[in-house]
Amino acid sequence: MTSIFDLSLFLILFQIKHYLGDFQFQTGWMAKNKGRYGHPSGILHAGLHGALSLPILLWFALPWELALGLALAEVVVHYHIDWAKARRVSNEAMTETDPRFWHYLGLDQAAHQLTYVALFAIVASRAA
Repeated sequence: MTSIFDLSLFLILFQIKHYLGDFQFQTGWMAKNKGRYGHPSGILHAGLHGALSLPILLWFALPWELALGLALAEVVVHYHIDWAKARRVSNEAMTETDPRFWHYLGLDQAAHQLTYVALFAIVASRAA
């Protein structure tokens, strides 16, 4: 799985997954409490992302154990990216009217996208 088609399909599926997890399935409760480390809402939100990633990883013919391990790794990474952004925004009392809020939201989204590139690199390295 190293063709440009495979890379494109992988990233498209993860874009759709990310949109669903961050913008369609995330509740106000999840979004509100992600800055509190260990709060169930942030764990549930990150877990949702892992659950949505697992079928994509399995579809790319990964062994079950590796796909599950990568999905769980994504849960941990996703959780900490969201927590760091939420904590910073909360500590500085930023709102959507503050340009810094959008800066941190952009960094948060870029970090998630780079996570998907890293996942692809791991998956592709198995095919090499």
